[in-house]
Amino acid sequence: MSHTPLVPLGDRADASSAPENVALQRPWQRGAALSSIAQNIGNRCEDFLSSAGFDRAPWLAVVFAGGILAWFALPRPWQWIAAIGLSALLAIGAIALWRGNDQRGRVSTAAIACGLVFAAGIAIIWLRSEIVGAPAIERPVVERINAYVLDREDQPAQDRIRLILAVRDAEAGEARKIRINVPMTSLDNSEGAGDQILEGAVIRTRVRLMPPASPMLPGSYDFARAAWFKGFAATGSVIGHIEVIEPATSNTGLALIQRSLSSHVRSRVDGSAGTIAAAFASGDRGAIAEADDEAMRDAGLTHLLSISGLHVSAVIAAAYLIALKLLALFPPIALRVRLPVAAACAGALTGIGYTLLTGAEVPTVRSCAAAMLVLIALALGRDALSLRMVAAAAVFVLLLWPESVVGPSFQMSFCAVLAIVALHSSSVVRTFLSPREEPWWRRSGRQIIMLFFTGLVIEIALMPIVLFHFHRAGVYGAFANVIAIPLVTFLSMPLIALGLFLDIVGLGKPAWWLVQISLDSLLAIAHFTSAQPGSVKLMPQMGFGTISLFVGGSLWLALWNGKPRFWGFVPISAGALSLFMTPIPDILVGREGRHVGVTLTHESGERQLLSLRDSRSSYSKDNLLELASVTGQPVSMENWPGAQCSREFCILTIERGGRAWVIMMARNRDLVEERALAAACERSDIVIADRFLPRSCSPKWLKADRGYLQKSGGLAINLTNQRVTSVSQKQGDHGWWRGEER
Repeated sequence: MSHTPLVPLGDRADASSAPENVALQRPWQRGAALSSIAQNIGNRCEDFLSSAGFDRAPWLAVVFAGGILAWFALPRPWQWIAAIGLSALLAIGAIALWRGNDQRGRVSTAAIACGLVFAAGIAIIWLRSEIVGAPAIERPVVERINAYVLDREDQPAQDRIRLILAVRDAEAGEARKIRINVPMTSLDNSEGAGDQILEGAVIRTRVRLMPPASPMLPGSYDFARAAWFKGFAATGSVIGHIEVIEPATSNTGLALIQRSLSSHVRSRVDGSAGTIAAAFASGDRGAIAEADDEAMRDAGLTHLLSISGLHVSAVIAAAYLIALKLLALFPPIALRVRLPVAAACAGALTGIGYTLLTGAEVPTVRSCAAAMLVLIALALGRDALSLRMVAAAAVFVLLLWPESVVGPSFQMSFCAVLAIVALHSSSVVRTFLSPREEPWWRRSGRQIIMLFFTGLVIEIALMPIVLFHFHRAGVYGAFANVIAIPLVTFLSMPLIALGLFLDIVGLGKPAWWLVQISLDSLLAIAHFTSAQPGSVKLMPQMGFGTISLFVGGSLWLALWNGKPRFWGFVPISAGALSLFMTPIPDILVGREGRHVGVTLTHESGERQLLSLRDSRSSYSKDNLLELASVTGQPVSMENWPGAQCSREFCILTIERGGRAWVIMMARNRDLVEERALAAACERSDIVIADRFLPRSCSPKWLKADRGYLQKSGGLAINLTNQRVTSVSQKQGDHGWWRGEER
């Protein structure tokens, strides 16, 4: 029996053939084991999907958005093609393996749907980029242009107007779209032409144009990417006066109505409250003072200034209820027409009109689309508050503007709505809010508690996204929103509408007085909240992996049902741990090498930022402070006792990672004797300059001169682990990146 093979391979089973047959059995046994493992995994997946009881539509929206994000994350075109091919292969493989297999029905459907939808996401954003992407001009230029005015935005808070122009390149003969800022001084010198610079006018002026700016630092706002999808080939400013060659052919249109409405509201409400009232009525945010805008942001109330879900929902809900009540007063109509359908039509028309009036920006259109789906559900007698509705609205927006998936507006808006729907769809909340026999004060108390808890959940859900994009977040936003949202929804906006209506007959003054009080109260809440100690949390650049853990865990929590949803806390916890372990950069270098910040941590734990230059640009200063997680003002390096500064250079020595680092930074582009420069470079570990340095300048570790920075973009340097993070590392071969390092 000892020579008997496990599986007979022929008629003879003698001793000579036994070892060969036994050896041949081992691959078969391993193959059977692997097949068993794969079968067990398939069974578990099938059982999980069949017992989860979840809605599939939201997950398809997530996969579609994931495909779009993959295109942004993958740097090379061959990788985009490979991702599409692998996704299609997944769908084809599922069809080939499990066609007609009822035991793998759900797994097969999931694999096919996810593969095709993921590939579609990559394809649609790639196609969108090829269609609308506008190559930037090669270098800064100063030239005289004849241009057609496409759009005008008044920005009185910055003493300027902003124009979007269509021009023709004199050399290439190609049409280009540019965005320029026009200072009020240029309008004052234009002999009254300012009022004629409207949409449709043809103007002649001298402009200074530059390519759209890439991120100043790793993690900063990528204006070049935004300009690529908006079709801007250049941005700049006017030099001198503007001559109107051909006035606008028509003095009517939504843009003119919007400006007239904004001006009318500001004339009725004084001060900062008037600028916010104008923003609510017409979407014009250009007059809001910087101090008020910053206070609203730090208090977690900045979402109230952007016409989005809250405002559109309030307008449509008011129109729906008013139409429903008015139509019910007429029995002939009430008996012959389904009132919810008629009221939904009235709400839809009102919402579309409000969206167009406020500029039809992407957040407003997105909110209007979601509101239309809610109205359709109400008209059909369906549940209007559902995850499927949120998914449908998201897919609608991504089909039209797939690039919005990487923007904070889209992410924050849908994250907030998803948090609200998931929270109020849970059995615990439904039970807590269910009608019952109780005094009115107890019922009101439950609603107030739920309002605060909802605000708290929204703030927690939005915190990672806010920190990822802005590197700062208001900590007390939940408390401020509990008062601010009802104030705006139920007082300010209805009073603005009432004031506009009563102005028709000249009786709107009392309504505008109440608007003034309500919006002054809103600003008081914002300034009080933002002034509290610890009201703002600053964080350095968050990695893509960290934000993916937060978003993935949150989606798992929101979209699954039952006990499996609590597994979402695992990636969220991992993301929180990763976030708190993210190191603060020791050195931050702007994309041109002019703006340099060095972070110092005192024994008390307080951080301070040393700045190479006292910049007049608040944008540059804010970027350095936020990415260094410093709340105070930067200290000039020449005033720091530990720095040695001459007219041309500053030399600073700091201790990091158990050693001393000598950093030399150029303060200007003045001519320096080469031998002295080479000797100084040899003594330095890092040299940073906004000019080209000779080869003889050879520091011990890093030379970040103009040539290096043109390839890499801005830098974030961590000396402890000797890691250099550059802007170029996340750009790849996308059309908006102009650097050379890929």
